[in-house]
Amino acid sequence: MRGEYQQLVDEISAALGAPATLEDRDFGLIAFGAHGGDDDLDLMMDPVRTRSILQRRSTAAVRAWFEAFGIARAQAPLRIPPDPAAGVFKGRICLPVRHRGVVHGYVWLLDDGHLAELDLGVPLRDPRLAHAMEAAGRIGALLAAEARAGAELGELLRELLTARPATREAARTALREALGPSADGPLTLVAVAPWRTGDAGEDEAPGAAAEGGAEGAPDSTASALAAQAGVAALCAVPGSLPGGGTALAALVRLRATSAPAPAHGAADRLLRSPRAGRAATPASAAAGVGTPRRGLAELPEVWAEALAAARAALAERRLGPVAEWSGIGPYRVLTDLSAGRAADEAVRPLLAGQHTELARTAEVYLDCAGQAGRAAAALGVHRQTLYYRLNRVEQLTGLDLDNGEDRLLLHMTLKAARLR
Repeated sequence: MRGEYQQLVDEISAALGAPATLEDRDFGLIAFGAHGGDDDLDLMMDPVRTRSILQRRSTAAVRAWFEAFGIARAQAPLRIPPDPAAGVFKGRICLPVRHRGVVHGYVWLLDDGHLAELDLGVPLRDPRLAHAMEAAGRIGALLAAEARAGAELGELLRELLTARPATREAARTALREALGPSADGPLTLVAVAPWRTGDAGEDEAPGAAAEGGAEGAPDSTASALAAQAGVAALCAVPGSLPGGGTALAALVRLRATSAPAPAHGAADRLLRSPRAGRAATPASAAAGVGTPRRGLAELPEVWAEALAAARAALAERRLGPVAEWSGIGPYRVLTDLSAGRAADEAVRPLLAGQHTELARTAEVYLDCAGQAGRAAAALGVHRQTLYYRLNRVEQLTGLDLDNGEDRLLLHMTLKAARLR
C-alpha cells in the first residue's frame, strides 16, 4: 500500500508542478515527491520539509503553526504563510486528506509564489487543483482502509493480551490467521507508557471513531509505523499502568529472536508520537521491550515483560528511554512487587512529601552498598551530613541500617515506590 501512496503523491506533484509531501494526522511522514530538476532543489530543501523527510516527523512548533489555521477542520485547500519563528521559511498549500468526513492526513505543497494563481475557493475552478483534491480523496480512502485493518488487528492483540485465559485462544487463532506465516516467526512486544488516546476532532462526523479505528486505537500512527518499522499490530491497553493509565502495545516482527533491533527502531518512532507521554510533559514517556519469542503462544508473558521494562525506564532514566526486560536488573522483581500494593508500613513515613531528600539520601546510600564516602560524594554533601540524615531515616522508619534485612526492605520499597 505504501507504493500506492507514493504514486498518488507523485501524481499531485505533477498536476500542480510543486514538491508534495504526505503526512498522517499526527504529522508522521508517509511519502514525499519532487517535481522538476535541479532548478527546484532550493524549493524542495525547505528546512521543515527536510526535517520531515529525514526525521519522519515535524516539530511541535511547526505542528502548532499549521494547526492554528484549522487544517483539521478544512474541507478545501488552505494557503498557509511562512513563519520563520517556527522554522517555516516557505509558504504552503495544504490539501486535507479526508474520507467520509474524517481527516486522515495532509498533503503539503511548497509554494514560493508560483502557485499564487491557484484559486482555492469552493467550488474548485482550476482543473489542476480539482485533480489534486481527487487524488487526495483516494489517499484518504486508502488511509481509512488501512486504519480499519489496523484497528481490527489491534483489537485481536488487545484481547489476546488482556482477556481471560479461557477466551484468549480464539483471539490467538484469529490473529495468527490475519498475520499469516509471520505469526509463527520471531516476535516481540514493545510497550510505550504512558500513551494518550485521542478523541475525535470537533469536525468529525458521527461514527468517526469507527472510521478511524476502535476507541483507544492509535489511529493513523499505526499504519505509518506498520510499514516503516516492522510493526504487525498496535493497540492501546487502558488500565495497564498503576493508577489506571494507558500504555501502547506494538507487536514487532523480528528476523531472529537474538536480533531485537527492529523493536528498538519501532520504540524510537513511537516515542516521537505526540501521543506518547502526558499532555503537559510529552517527553515523560518511555518504552520497554519484552524477551523475543517464536509465535503467539507466550505473548501475554512478553507483554508483562515489556510493560515492566517501560515502567522501570520511567522510574530510572538511566535505563531508558528504551529498556529491554533483560537489562532492568532488580526491577524485574520490583515491578511485580509494586503492582497494586501499598508501600511497606515501616517505610511509608519516609515517602511523605516533606521527606523527599531523606528518601533520596537513603536510596543513594543503599545504591552505594552502604559505603558512606561514595554516598556522600554522590550526594554532594559532607559525610557528617550523610550520617545525620541516615539517623533521621532510622528514627522515621524504626529500621536498623546495620541490619541486612532492614536494609533490603528499605531499598526495595524505595525503588518500588518510584514505579507507581
